[in-house]
Amino acid sequence: MMAKKTIMLVCSAGMSTSLLVTKMQKAAEAQGIDADIFAVSASDADNNLEAKPVDVLLLGPQVRFMKGDFEKRLAGKNIPLDIINMADYGMMNGENVLKQAISLIEG
Repeated sequence: MMAKKTIMLVCSAGMSTSLLVTKMQKAAEAQGIDADIFAVSASDADNNLEAKPVDVLLLGPQVRFMKGDFEKRLAGKNIPLDIINMADYGMMNGENVLKQAISLIEG
């Protein structure tokens, strides 16, 4: 059994992303992956990073401009960061976004 993976999605408000979280959770269950997947708004990101060990941080396409800012915040934390693929986000493809997250964690 692999260790639990904590996947944090950051978006502007969190509405559309919560649907993606649900789809990612379903994909994780189907694949037998133990994952804590949650979405936060950009303003809540710091609190969440302090509150729990996050394995990977994915930015929604609407907040891609914040990537540099998040790279600074994550400096020294060893948390991979990427922007969710635009097409997968648009299609709400939880399986692909989960795959993206896990490949980042496994490096």
